[in-house]
Amino acid sequence: MKRIGWCTQLALVMALAAATASAAPETGIANYAIDVTLDAGKKTLHGKETLNWTNTSNDLVRELQLHLYLNAFKNTRSTFIRESGGRLRGDVMAKDGWGWIDVDSLTVNSGKNLPVAFIHPDDANTDDRTVVQIDLPSPVQPHQSIVVQLSFTVQLPKVFARSGYHGDFFLAGQWFPKAGVYEEGKGWNCHQYHANSEFFADFGTYTVRITTPQRFIVGGTGALQKETKNSDGTKTVSYHAENVHDFAWTACPDYLDLNERWKNISIRLLLQPQHRDQAERHFQAAKAALEYCDTHIGPYPYATLTIVDPAYGASGAEGMEYPTFITAGTMQFFGTWLRMPEAGTVHEFGHQYFYGMLATNEFEHPWMDEGMTQYLESRIMDETYGAGSSLASPFGFAVGDAELSRAMYVLMRNPKIAPLSMMAWKFPPGSYSSLAYGKTAVVLTTLERLIGRAAMDSVLRTYYGRWRFKHPAPADFIAIVNEIAPHMTKSKYGTTFNWFFDQTLFGTDVCDYELTSIAVNKIESMAGLVEKNGSKVPIEKSNDTSSTPRYESVVCVSRLGDVQIPVSILIRFDNGEEVREEWDGRSRTVEFRYERAARAIWAGVDPEAKLIIDINRINNTRTAETAQGAIWKYAVKMLFWVQQLLHWSLLVA
Repeated sequence: MKRIGWCTQLALVMALAAATASAAPETGIANYAIDVTLDAGKKTLHGKETLNWTNTSNDLVRELQLHLYLNAFKNTRSTFIRESGGRLRGDVMAKDGWGWIDVDSLTVNSGKNLPVAFIHPDDANTDDRTVVQIDLPSPVQPHQSIVVQLSFTVQLPKVFARSGYHGDFFLAGQWFPKAGVYEEGKGWNCHQYHANSEFFADFGTYTVRITTPQRFIVGGTGALQKETKNSDGTKTVSYHAENVHDFAWTACPDYLDLNERWKNISIRLLLQPQHRDQAERHFQAAKAALEYCDTHIGPYPYATLTIVDPAYGASGAEGMEYPTFITAGTMQFFGTWLRMPEAGTVHEFGHQYFYGMLATNEFEHPWMDEGMTQYLESRIMDETYGAGSSLASPFGFAVGDAELSRAMYVLMRNPKIAPLSMMAWKFPPGSYSSLAYGKTAVVLTTLERLIGRAAMDSVLRTYYGRWRFKHPAPADFIAIVNEIAPHMTKSKYGTTFNWFFDQTLFGTDVCDYELTSIAVNKIESMAGLVEKNGSKVPIEKSNDTSSTPRYESVVCVSRLGDVQIPVSILIRFDNGEEVREEWDGRSRTVEFRYERAARAIWAGVDPEAKLIIDINRINNTRTAETAQGAIWKYAVKMLFWVQQLLHWSLLVA
């Protein structure tokens, strides 16, 4: 889904700048054949749908549950509007922008028309109309199928929260009655439409025929099969898609219909005319993402990718993912110094893997889609456009994509407000994006830096190969990390990484290591005295009778947060020598003492910035205080903090 609003992203960027083997696919559970007609004047859809649903469980299934997502925009009483207040990611729902979906008729196996009953599996809101249940005339036996035929009518809302119309621009997302997911032994997983959640559905085959006025250019999920002009001034386009779990489409007469290829993949860009000069930027970003995912995760198995540039005024449709079909978003002033079009394209394409083929339950585990995609976006952007400058390079400053992800998390007022493992709609207000997107990306980048890029790539390739076209849960991903990472790190961090996920995924504590102090004292070994704070105190006499001055250097490191991760400390001496220490990070403080002819002048905890989850990197380094006058001492300290602030704000890691 849309990362965060363009204005919010731009504000964050400017603030920062200024300061495989494949498993057999489990497909065909829910197969759809839909005929839909767009009335462009009335902004309505009229559809007929045939759903062939297979019970793949060993249960007797006595009822069917369907999502009617567009009823989220029916009135002020829906759960979505109650939770969102009609605002989402910087967009505001138009006061007269209501939309809805009605099931006009429904039969099973060509029987009699059946009634539908609205249910509310997530809350007690009896006014919500986004989930319906149909009591079946007879149970569906294990591994048997039923054929559901229904007709439906849609009043599209004015574009808001992914779907709707703006003038002659149409984006039809979550527009048809869609089956929930039946889970063996548990029943139907069919959540209501919430403000902070997206979608979950079974894989299947979609054959969709869309009829619009002839002047419209139409794009949709899957591959275009045929376009037929009708005698009444309309046309019908037919699309077909296999091994997907959703279908979205768009229609607009103004699109520039542009096409390029990457290997055997057809890339179609439906671009607004005023953005003609940004066409190549979209294509380059899409090709970079295809190449990167093919190399590091696994092959993109579809023959098409459609990128949609929504019309001006339809920003609510920007930045959204559907199988083989993504919406990006740009503006005319986005010069190459600000790569928001590229970041949007890369991010939404990344969803093709974590939302699309790995099909996690976004309602219940949003970090597994949004957060993993945010992490992948940062990798692709930084390696394609330059680490540290991939997102923006205004006025000589540079900001990388990974830095934005980190900023989303570390700039939270309360980063301990909730764990990542929460259901999407239960996140406290204002925390969903910062945690599900930002913190997850930071957690995964930290994991990568601990175990190494090669191990992380092995995790991703195995995860994709083993679980694509299924519905993996958190335990499945963690099991793969535990299978691969300890072996590739020679058990440096233990035999499992449960300790890591228990803290970062299931816990709320923060990571914060501090280089607390460096104390240097001159040792006068012949006199049996040590100089401390301007006075001399006795020490045990040393056998060293040389005249070379010797010093005791004491470096103190503290753990201010409650997250415990092994960490390195680097100490630099005034003769150029360096010493590296390893600490398990468990105790609150640790001291390292050195007696030598050289003095410690600088020390840093986590010098390679592996722990980018560390909430405050300003306190990770320290320079030893010298004996100069007070004014110089404070001047040096001020320069040090300015340097660290710039280092932190740009997150050069």
